[in-house]
Amino acid sequence: MNRDSLDVDVLIVGGGPAGLSAALRLAQLQRQQSGERLSIAVLEKARDAGAHMLSGAVLDPSALRDLIPDFREQGAPLTAEVRRDRVYFLTRNAGVRFPVIPPPLRNHGNFVISLNQFVRWLAERAERQGIDFFTGFAGQHVLTDGERVVGVRTGDRGLTRQGEAKPAFEPGVDIHAKVTIFCDGVRGNLTKELLRRFQLGRGRQPEQFALGLKELWELPDGRLEAGTVIHSMGYPLRREEFGGGFIYGLPEGRASVGFVAGLNYRDPLFDPHVAFNRFKQHPLVARLLEGGQMIRYGAKALPEGGWNSIPQPYVDGALIAGDAAGFLNSMRLKGIHLAMRTGMLAAETAFEAVRAGDTSAARLAGYQVRIDRSAVRSELYPVRNVHQAFDVGLVAGLAFAGVALLTRGRWFGDLHGHAGHDRMQTLLQYYRGAGPAVSDESSSRGPAMVDRRLTFDKLTNVHYSGTAHDEDQPSHLLVHTEVCGSICGDEYGHPCTRFCPANVYDIVREDSGPRLQINASNCVHCKTCDIMDPYGVITWVPPEGGGGPQYNGM
Repeated sequence: MNRDSLDVDVLIVGGGPAGLSAALRLAQLQRQQSGERLSIAVLEKARDAGAHMLSGAVLDPSALRDLIPDFREQGAPLTAEVRRDRVYFLTRNAGVRFPVIPPPLRNHGNFVISLNQFVRWLAERAERQGIDFFTGFAGQHVLTDGERVVGVRTGDRGLTRQGEAKPAFEPGVDIHAKVTIFCDGVRGNLTKELLRRFQLGRGRQPEQFALGLKELWELPDGRLEAGTVIHSMGYPLRREEFGGGFIYGLPEGRASVGFVAGLNYRDPLFDPHVAFNRFKQHPLVARLLEGGQMIRYGAKALPEGGWNSIPQPYVDGALIAGDAAGFLNSMRLKGIHLAMRTGMLAAETAFEAVRAGDTSAARLAGYQVRIDRSAVRSELYPVRNVHQAFDVGLVAGLAFAGVALLTRGRWFGDLHGHAGHDRMQTLLQYYRGAGPAVSDESSSRGPAMVDRRLTFDKLTNVHYSGTAHDEDQPSHLLVHTEVCGSICGDEYGHPCTRFCPANVYDIVREDSGPRLQINASNCVHCKTCDIMDPYGVITWVPPEGGGGPQYNGM
């Protein structure tokens, strides 16, 4: 197949906070130093800048202040400055407010934002600096020459569901670069390929994740003051499960309402979406939302393994930044500023390497040195074991978090975590002999009542995510081994129908047995299936043509 090719000096894959911060930092370095200008390109899989961006989101502005000191004068969309924090421990029918806010959850000086709007604003600034910004083009494969990364191939366009070429078929483009900076987000398909190809996670802790679900609500006037940040733990999660809820007050009577569930649970019948609905049914939350209206929905995985799970972030010709590498502080519930900071450090490393004509791994290892000397390490290293401690349970996790704060992370060695799909137990193991007869109704994770005013089914929520895909294209959800009709039902009760927050996976009962039906057009690109399938047989790859959610205002 004949493919077009494009040569650039630095290719950035992913137009989120990390990728755009890298682009802007490269543009700054070019202005500050004489010499030949570098050609810089950003690839973004969404149709529009920010369309696939989702976070709670509370922004620590430290990295933004260093990148764009006059961000206020430039109109950064910082929706509301945090004015008050509240933290609750929830029981089934009550909520106990913490008398003192734990230091990691103090948000004085931070801002509640829409990540979608913030990323759009960053993209506008990058384009003004002459950065080539290609939206609707997803990186499909890493291009290598021996042990060196030399660029990325974008996905083919114009294939039917059966993989046949349509009349308007266009093969993907090979984009060659001296340095490629991978910022393709949580469980990014290209970073995943890098980790496998170069064994970059060797000697590190397993990656660990959580799933965040979020709705944007319009509330009655005066219900919640803008800049109010509320976090909760406890109900509806059991002590063996990790996570909690959040409510962030926005101007004009809007609020971000969400729930985070750790993807390291043991119960195969656990459903994060059900837990989110039950959180909203709690009296404290239900009173707040009463009379309001849900207007947007989204879901996204979060990299919560911490410092010890971050892979080697460099190889010959490539660097990894942001969520793709796992730079997130799960104790503070923040990662945007770390994504921006690592993007900036990757840009500085790439700029010097290209200018020196040496983009080897030995030269690019300077990126790790920069990270180790920066605020990234000083923030993440002391809490490197906290998420792993919650594997033992809520009480042990909270106790260890307190010790980590007091000792600045000093401990007798490191704790060892486990990948979420390895922790999920079979029905027989978890329910002690109940086996395949166990139903949702008989488990502690039975379905929450759906009234479409306060609580919603998954399909209704997907409608509010703005998700759209061309129906006649190959499925971007690849199931490599047929276990659905043979062993998965008996062993795990088809957990994909529960852990997916978008009703992508259905089990159709036929005379010949159960059959997996994939509703790929529902996919909100959260990556949970790629992370949590107990057999590890599902792979998420980008769809063609920029398809996916449209997280306007989220």
